[in-house]
Amino acid sequence: MTEVEYAISIEQKDPEQALKIYQSITSQEVKSEDESKIKEVETALISMGKFLAKQNKAKDLANLIKSIRPYLGVISKAKASKIVRELVDIFLDMGSSTGLEIPLCLECIEWAKGEKRTFLTQALEGKLVLLYHANGEYSQALSTINRVMKELKKMDDKQLLMEIQLSESKVYHTLKNIPKARAALTSARTTANSIYVPPKLQANLDMQSGILHGEEKDFKTAYSYFYEAFEGYDSIESPLALTALKYMLLSKIMLNTPDDVTGILTGKLGLKYSGEGIDAMKAIADSSKKRSISIFNETLEKFESELRKDAVVQNHLQSLYDNLLERNLVRIIEPYSRVQISHVAETIKLPYDVVEKKLSQIILDKKFSGILDQGSGVLVVYDGSHSDQTYAYALETIEHMGKVVDALFKKAQKLS
Repeated sequence: MTEVEYAISIEQKDPEQALKIYQSITSQEVKSEDESKIKEVETALISMGKFLAKQNKAKDLANLIKSIRPYLGVISKAKASKIVRELVDIFLDMGSSTGLEIPLCLECIEWAKGEKRTFLTQALEGKLVLLYHANGEYSQALSTINRVMKELKKMDDKQLLMEIQLSESKVYHTLKNIPKARAALTSARTTANSIYVPPKLQANLDMQSGILHGEEKDFKTAYSYFYEAFEGYDSIESPLALTALKYMLLSKIMLNTPDDVTGILTGKLGLKYSGEGIDAMKAIADSSKKRSISIFNETLEKFESELRKDAVVQNHLQSLYDNLLERNLVRIIEPYSRVQISHVAETIKLPYDVVEKKLSQIILDKKFSGILDQGSGVLVVYDGSHSDQTYAYALETIEHMGKVVDALFKKAQKLS
């Protein structure tokens, strides 16, 4: 067993000792001709980076990325680029908001420029775009995208070009410019068709596709993409699998099939994942199934961080609320032919004005037949009477017969 393998084996039992072993290996002086030692240090660096990420030591990981530059000068440029990219990926995947992310990325970019490592510079600028997006610096993100895209088209690095196009789609989606987000995603998918796409990147593409289909209210297609993304993330054990599963459940709720949520969560893949996000979706599905606006509001308060702070879920909460409110009102007034609006408001536990306005909207949308008698504050519900369609069907049949006769007449003229 090598020292690195031993350190990996004791990470959980004795983390301090594991860290000391990693530090002793990575601090060694390495010569360019000693291939075995270079390989050992490389393996130790990546393992140490993953270990620090698990321990949530963002500052230590940032210092590690800065401290390995003497070692990077000894090895080949391709290998150095691979190590830096992998360590920066590990650092960014931690999701820690330490404020170190953008300065670290900018520092690495300056170092790469100084070393004239063009491909590494472009790759790190791709990561910088994602950081600007996450921090809400959208103008910076778009200006970086435009600059990098021009350079990448000259270099013909299709994988990196696809990553930048995907990042562009995410930025435009956040800015609510759906046509441009869709166009950028289409460009990314076109680029992806001509190259091998790693599982994580393919899952990112599928996730973005699902999000944009959701914006267009096509939740059936969105669910398919979220499922593909979930399987991709699950295959590489990415924490984003949990997010993809949450969006799958959201799609089923928006399709008005909350019963499917339980089926998904009791399936082989669903049993593996749990958390507040999943509990929130289960509670929303329960409120949708029971057509209960009070359970929905309680869920929003209980799982505020999971529902309100997730931009994708937040985008659909209002339409979900409106849909649920409509169904809840219909459920309450179903048994009545005349019912006081105040009674409906009291039953649903909402202000009188809100209920009255929503009932007017439902009547105008022809969700049910009735009138609001505002003088007496009463809703009069009519029996749902279906109009006789015989006349319309007869006209349609005559129209089709006319087309058939015209076609036969033209054929007869050709024969004569």
